[in-house]
Parts: sequence; C-alpha cells; structure tokens
Amino acid sequence: MKKAKFFEKNEGKADRILRALIGAVFLWLGYAYSPWLYIIAAIALITAIDGFCRAYKLLGISTLKK
Repeated sequence: MKKAKFFEKNEGKADRILRALIGAVFLWLGYAYSPWLYIIAAIALITAIDGFCRAYKLLGISTLKK
C-alpha cells in the first residue's frame, strides 16, 4: 500500500538519528523529573521512526537528500 503524497518522508538520516537521541533524553528526563516530558519524547521518537515531520511539511522544509 502506497502512502499518501502528504505523508512522504521529509527527514534525512542525520535528522532522524538526532530526533531519536532527543527522544531518548526526554524519556529519561520524564522519568527523572516530570511525566509531561514524555509527550516531547513521544513526538521525537514517532517522527524519528516514521521519517515524516508535519511541521516540516507545513514550512516546506526537507532534510532528505534527493
């Protein structure tokens, strides 16, 4: 099944790795300080796994090498 054009990947490899690391850090911070930080961790990890950032789409940004 092909993804809709709106959900095409727009994150490069380095961007996805950075998001995964940020997500891991915020998971730890959420555990150590405030459960509200889990929301930021979830967003970072989901976008790292999926390779699609909705904010990038709205702003017309892509870090994906063509």
